[in-house]
Amino acid sequence: MRPYIYFLLLFLGYGVSLATCSFFPTNEVWALTTFKEAIYEDPHLVLSNWNALDADPCNWFGITCNPERQHVTNINITGSSLKGFLAPEIGQITNLLELTLHDNNLIGTVPKELGFLKSLKVLDLGMNQLTGPIPPELGNLSGVTKLNLQSNRLTGSLPAELGNLENLQELILDRNKLQGTVPAASNSAFSAKMHGIYASRSNLTGLCRSSRLKVVDVSYNYLVGSIPRCLTNLPNASFQGNCLRDKDVKQRPSTQCGAFPSKSHQVPKSKHRPTEDVPKHQKESKPTWLLALEIATGITVGSLFLVALRTAFHRCNSKPAIIIPWKKSASEKEQLAVYVDSELLKDVTKYSRQELEVACEDFSNIIGSSLDSLVYKGTMKGGPEIAVISLSIKEEHWTGYLELYFQREVADLARLNHDCVGKLLGYCREISPFTRMLVFEYASNGTLHEHLHYGEGSQLSWTRRMRIILGIARGLKYLHAELEPPFTISELNSSAVYLTEDFSPKLVDFESWKTIIARSEKNSGSIGSNGAMCLLPSSVENRHLDIQGNIHAFGILLLEIISGRPPFCKDRGSLIDWAKDYLELPEVMSHIVDPELKHFMYDDLKLICEIISLCIHPDISRRPSMQEISLMLESSIDTSVSIELKSSSLAWAELALSS
Repeated sequence: MRPYIYFLLLFLGYGVSLATCSFFPTNEVWALTTFKEAIYEDPHLVLSNWNALDADPCNWFGITCNPERQHVTNINITGSSLKGFLAPEIGQITNLLELTLHDNNLIGTVPKELGFLKSLKVLDLGMNQLTGPIPPELGNLSGVTKLNLQSNRLTGSLPAELGNLENLQELILDRNKLQGTVPAASNSAFSAKMHGIYASRSNLTGLCRSSRLKVVDVSYNYLVGSIPRCLTNLPNASFQGNCLRDKDVKQRPSTQCGAFPSKSHQVPKSKHRPTEDVPKHQKESKPTWLLALEIATGITVGSLFLVALRTAFHRCNSKPAIIIPWKKSASEKEQLAVYVDSELLKDVTKYSRQELEVACEDFSNIIGSSLDSLVYKGTMKGGPEIAVISLSIKEEHWTGYLELYFQREVADLARLNHDCVGKLLGYCREISPFTRMLVFEYASNGTLHEHLHYGEGSQLSWTRRMRIILGIARGLKYLHAELEPPFTISELNSSAVYLTEDFSPKLVDFESWKTIIARSEKNSGSIGSNGAMCLLPSSVENRHLDIQGNIHAFGILLLEIISGRPPFCKDRGSLIDWAKDYLELPEVMSHIVDPELKHFMYDDLKLICEIISLCIHPDISRRPSMQEISLMLESSIDTSVSIELKSSSLAWAELALSS
């Protein structure tokens, strides 16, 4: 009877293997697609061939599969400037041997789910911007030989569970903000010298248990206590730049260690219990009831085999199901709390929806709208006038990752503080009703785009336009050169420039919403002309959000300001193409100037045309920085009242209005 059951079990396994029809495991494709979804900047387009509808990811960039092309075994994407979060779903690729994402811009925490990767040999997340503690679950990676988390912003203590990594050879954790003591100790001096060769493992704790360790680098953290003796004789060990009690190794000055108190490090108890010994099988005669059970089992297995074959037939004649990673069921709403980083927005003012509703007159005072957002004007009680940007997205399309994108955008905008940059006053985040809003200071004169293309052009005299140009240049210089890390305007154009009562420019990055919208299930589509003749440049040209992109866009914006023409028109084409014939020829250069202007300064025009040509130069290396552009403008353009009074009667009216 037993051979018969084994025979059926063998065929059942064969039937299940047929059911796969050599299709790649959808959970691995789903995990990779989710990884891509958590990346919100890919400047080198290394993930461009990661297609969620492709059931075989083995040809995707950075992916290696086993020879049978059945499982992903390696993910290696190094030095690609990827910016985003490390998706915990990576932990479902259980056949992974290597996860190397070295030298990118990953933020957020190290997912504890990586502890499920029991086959992993190499984990390299070094040189990113990861924060939070090292999850103790990494101690489950029994096969890992190299663990590199260097040059991040990791905090907390070194988990004692790292001592469970019996095959670990390299532990590289330098240049973080780790605290506490090094979790390693031995009960005998002899074991320190022999490092696990003859020492009993029962006498060792923490990293002293990792008998194969050859490299340990925990330099430039804030570790306290003493250097464990079991680690002092390793072939390569570095402990400098900490707060350790060691006279031979250079440590931090005591003033730097004051922020991290020398509390005794308590090694957390492992939550994982040792596997209980399974009693050995004892040979004995089988009772009648057991024989009957075996017969029944054989019948059941045979039935399952037929079901497996039928499943194989249906599956082989249909396309494999691809799970869309950002699709979320109602039961998953509770997951939102998991992705919220409470520290990220701790210094940013949070407004309630009720406060903003009162300030904006029940959200009836709409001053702007798009497919992505609504803009309300309001006045805080006893406070300033505000502009409230409300994200247009349904709750069912909102995911934990989108929440982190939102928080990151808020935190990024909150650090901006310059006279020529719009100031973020706070944000609103509520669950019921679902609300995500940004609150900015209000600029009463609307956008530069409105004044250039829909208002009275005479309001923008030449001198006033030069002041606006100088203000924009100062703002961009601040964003690019005076902030660390630098900040770029998502879509720099005349709609991103708001004007105050005295026509001072304020750069506002409202278009950052599109980064979030693009990763929701909602398809906002492209901007349709709908009969309108002129479109924003974002609808005809996609540019990366980087400093060089801003400089190129600044050149187009200069041309728009002095010409009064939009960047693109259906009947005239690109503004740059139209202006090329005039930019470098002094005798026809004046044809660029807005016909609404009654006068202009030729020297200013010549300089502006020179800067435009430099900004839009096809060779990026020849484009100037905003520091250089700002210096050129500041040193040559005079926007004092006396200059304009000499040449324009219009300036008298402007002076009277401003007084």
